[in-house]
Amino acid sequence: MTCVVRIARPKDIDALYEMAKLTGGGFTNLPADRDALAAKLARSDEAIAEDEDQPGNHLYVLMMEDLETGRIAGTAQIMSRVGETQPFYSYRLGSVSQQSVELGRTFRAEMLSLVTDLEGASEVGGLFLHPRYRAGGLGLLLARSRYLFIRRHRARFADRLLAELRGVIDEGGNAPFWDGLAGRFFGMTFREADAFNAINGNQFIADLMPKHPIYQAMLTDNARSVIGVPHPNGRAAMRMLEEEGFACEGYVDIFDGGPTMTVGTDRVRTVRDAGEAAIETIGIDRGHRAILSAGRLADFRATLGEVSFSGGLGIDEQAAAALDVRIGDTILHATR
Repeated sequence: MTCVVRIARPKDIDALYEMAKLTGGGFTNLPADRDALAAKLARSDEAIAEDEDQPGNHLYVLMMEDLETGRIAGTAQIMSRVGETQPFYSYRLGSVSQQSVELGRTFRAEMLSLVTDLEGASEVGGLFLHPRYRAGGLGLLLARSRYLFIRRHRARFADRLLAELRGVIDEGGNAPFWDGLAGRFFGMTFREADAFNAINGNQFIADLMPKHPIYQAMLTDNARSVIGVPHPNGRAAMRMLEEEGFACEGYVDIFDGGPTMTVGTDRVRTVRDAGEAAIETIGIDRGHRAILSAGRLADFRATLGEVSFSGGLGIDEQAAAALDVRIGDTILHATR
């Protein structure tokens, strides 16, 4: 099986919609709504057509295609700058200490504050791998292809990168964090709010949520227990983010309480360590497994392959065909 990650096209709408229906909810960047997904594909086309290499309100949608069957195996997204058209809200975890002289005690209260600290950062998200392709390192290919795209188009992205992980959602599609906090102010279920946000944005949060800090002690036990906890299906994604250099710095999602992880863009392992060289040999007997990419914008492609550095850069024939490259072409390579 050979899979390649490429820029999405308008004709990918059916496959994208089918994958969105498999997410089980809570994927704000991948709503099960055809019109919203079609709008994302249109935005991606506009971003690719943009001439200026600078951050802006751009969205890049990537698709992973099985070249043997033509099936779409997964998808991922990169937002070049969040908070350009609407505020980008997070809860920041903090604390306040108060001392009582009469009691001779100091009390420490954990707080949640509604902030827009992360506005202006770039974001990686919307990653979903079809269940039949969750093996063979394809999740790693899909995730790290985003960083190779950023490396190839570095001027289009900000100096800070974030990733929001889906929080805990029960089998009924309910989020304990939402039920214990925001749901009390909105009169909406988590599913309703999540679907509304995915299509219309979260400005309604600013309109209806209290702006003052919230004491965690006032939340239900269930709500407190999931603050900053990723969905069980997202733990592998969290480990991959940590391996790239992302860390939790006290921010959580306003809907489900999932962790928001951040890192300096140039400190992302794949962005920092990827090599770039011209191909000198196609067809090698033995090499090292790596993620390879070639092309810019609409021609961007990434795949898994074998590389050798004996006498210059060499790659295997299958990878060369997947990337549509020839001897003399320049590629990026990142060891697994």
